[in-house]
Amino acid sequence: MNTEAISLAGPQDAAAHDTLFHFEQDFAGSLRCIPMAVRLKLDLCGIKLTLRQWSQLSHDDRQSLLGAVCTTPDARQDYHDRLVGLISFRCDEPVRKLVADETYLWRDQTVIPECIVRQADQDGVASPTPAAWHDLSPLERFALVKLARSSHENENFVPAMREFGLLQDQSID
Repeated sequence: MNTEAISLAGPQDAAAHDTLFHFEQDFAGSLRCIPMAVRLKLDLCGIKLTLRQWSQLSHDDRQSLLGAVCTTPDARQDYHDRLVGLISFRCDEPVRKLVADETYLWRDQTVIPECIVRQADQDGVASPTPAAWHDLSPLERFALVKLARSSHENENFVPAMREFGLLQDQSID
């Protein structure tokens, strides 16, 4: 598990630990799907949670996992331990560790990941400027990386870019 100190909360990000983005309201608002805020916490605590496992948790469990703060090593360890307990108690699949090949591309505020540039190009929009990338919250950068690296066709990359203020002057056909 990665327990290094990570700043996840900044001035514009104080309550981001339980954020549901507008682009995910249709599928995450009901907590039927795993919201980006929870996916970030899963990455930080080193657990791979399947959608099947997520659906076997109670709504209160899911709400609690969304609302939990995961900004310090101790908080990440608590989140990890709680999630392991929930999976063991409620799910018919074992706990799976997240493969350690994640490079955490979203952490670097100074370098726009190549996957973001490629996805923006594929979608016919400009990639974020370095200044805009720097100004995004960690959760916003995480979401864009996840959406750009998605193994399935994802129509939410452009809506996320728009929601994060990166496409105000652009329209796509």
